[in-house]
Amino acid sequence: MSRFFVGLALWALLLALAACGGDSKGTDPARDAELAEMVDTVVSTFEDLTVCTDKREGSTAYVEDEKKAYVYKNGFWVVDDSLTKEIESDLEKKSSDGKSNSSGKNNSSNPDVSTVSLASPCKTATEDNCEYGTLTDDRDGQTYKTVKIGEQWWMAENLNYAYTGVPFKYVSSTDSNLVYYSDSTSWCYDNDAANCAKYGRLYTWAAAMDSAGIIPGNSANGCGYGEICNLGIVKVRGVCPEGWHLPSIVEWITLRDAAGGIMLKSTEGWTEGWKKNGNGTDNFGFSALPAGYRYYDGFDDEGDHAYFWSSTEIAHYMDLDYSSDRGYLDYDKNLGFSVRCLRD
Repeated sequence: MSRFFVGLALWALLLALAACGGDSKGTDPARDAELAEMVDTVVSTFEDLTVCTDKREGSTAYVEDEKKAYVYKNGFWVVDDSLTKEIESDLEKKSSDGKSNSSGKNNSSNPDVSTVSLASPCKTATEDNCEYGTLTDDRDGQTYKTVKIGEQWWMAENLNYAYTGVPFKYVSSTDSNLVYYSDSTSWCYDNDAANCAKYGRLYTWAAAMDSAGIIPGNSANGCGYGEICNLGIVKVRGVCPEGWHLPSIVEWITLRDAAGGIMLKSTEGWTEGWKKNGNGTDNFGFSALPAGYRYYDGFDDEGDHAYFWSSTEIAHYMDLDYSSDRGYLDYDKNLGFSVRCLRD
């Protein structure tokens, strides 16, 4: 199936989900009335927000059971901590004035919602005050640097776990005689082990999701190239170590909006840094390297791009570009990209 028709099918799925009816209001009419003065929409749960609301760029909403405000950016609902605090302050003031301040259920278990708050950069050219840790992968004993950004812990290095249990086969959609094989669905750039040590491995989306179910706790069986597997709002461990998961696109967007693309990119990269003076400032210790990608039977974009898989069906990956200070979203399941895991 061509990328165009896959895209049409996915958007048709989204349109069908969006046709479920009007907004689902909260359970306290008085509180809803107060909230409605501050946001465009009030809903009971995040599922109501993602499925049943009119999604317009810049729209605002409040989810009752999470007590969080959201803004609609670049096709996704993203937590807005500033608006949340403004609403809490206003409600508290009204409560102290004798007005209704009924609290909803306190349930913040939605796994597809990022809690990265807008934070001050912790690293400069001369000082590094970021909060770091380490992660040891019990499967192969490799140890990774981790970093806390907002309220989340991210891997500060790309995953280098050798997911080699499933062979790779790609058949060209335009020429059935062009068939590409590999004994693995993860690779070192240019098939050079030194690049795995530097960049980590490059994985297909199926491997990143652990579509074959090789890893315990997998929740994404059958997710791969040519398949549509709308998993909904769940954490997907995928190829990540135990206790960590493949970030959703919402979590990537929230990180990008909190930190900014240029501040996520490393100050070094290809031979002498990112190509064409595209180095970042790495102000949060995330240190994204321009690892490039693998296609069918070759490799490209080392020094130009850092591509990271997400667990989300639409917009599978985040792209940090040498020529831009912002991350981009796109989808193409059969290419080989990097993986950064997020702690559960």
